[in-house]
Amino acid sequence: MLPVMALEPTTVMTTDGVPPEDAFGYWSDLICAEFVQLEARALDTRRFAGSIEHDSLDDLCFSVVSSRGQRVDRTRRLIAASREEVVLVSIQLAGTGSVRQAGRLARQSVGTMTFYDSTVPYTLEFDAPFRQLIVQVPRAMLPVGVLGGATAVGLAPHGPGGVVADFLLGLHRLRRTHPAAAAVLVPHAVGLVDGALRLAEGSGSWSAAAGSAHLRERVHRFVAAHAREADLDVNRVATACGISRRTLFRVLAEGGEGFTELVRRHRVRRAKELLRAHPGRLLSTVAHESGFGGEAQLHRAFRAVTGTTPGAYRGTNRQ
Repeated sequence: MLPVMALEPTTVMTTDGVPPEDAFGYWSDLICAEFVQLEARALDTRRFAGSIEHDSLDDLCFSVVSSRGQRVDRTRRLIAASREEVVLVSIQLAGTGSVRQAGRLARQSVGTMTFYDSTVPYTLEFDAPFRQLIVQVPRAMLPVGVLGGATAVGLAPHGPGGVVADFLLGLHRLRRTHPAAAAVLVPHAVGLVDGALRLAEGSGSWSAAAGSAHLRERVHRFVAAHAREADLDVNRVATACGISRRTLFRVLAEGGEGFTELVRRHRVRRAKELLRAHPGRLLSTVAHESGFGGEAQLHRAFRAVTGTTPGAYRGTNRQ
């Protein structure tokens, strides 16, 4: 049975009720607060109107943006002055537009899905009223380097990109009606975004080897984030990554590592961090905070991975 979750209300921000001469200035502040620091210019400041409907689901943010024509720039100066590191997934719902980033240009029509990276300058242009769903995914949730050639590349609604776009649109709707069920699907959403980025980077091709590497990296990320939790097991990792136990064991074996060894390695890494940061902490406490069942388990795993004992390691680092 899914847990009961409190449904936070959708936040609606709009220029309705704002004096016409102040509407675009108000809008500029809204988009900077909702997304990242931006410079915006309206095509017609005298008749500007816009609205944002915001929902959040775990680490993902969903925003439906409806607005009149404008140009938006994320500059190097703004990037240097801020710390936002997100991947923005844009799905065009009405109207047209374009995304420029890293020397590429993607034209956006209804159904097109496009990515852009907050850590690299970009420009968005809309010549007329438009509507989009924008999903913000923390960059840390995606593999390092996956964005190289994937931004400002449009994925058409007919094909694999359309499947991912439909999933994200459905997840956004589900979040408003069944938030607990939607939360269960978040890891699958991140995995699909990861795969869509690879499709965009490879112009629609995704080899079996690349797919296995992608799955393996996703498993590694989840285990690294949760290794300190004593109840971490293969069933939980497989479910979180949206794959079967058999697939999980297969992709790890292709990388030359088993599930037990992977968990042990990350728990030992955590124990080493604690021993360095807190040299006076009891080994039993270090074991518990690293995900081990007790001090004896910590000792065996530590020696297997490092060739030395936790006590000797702590003594060396003290010196």
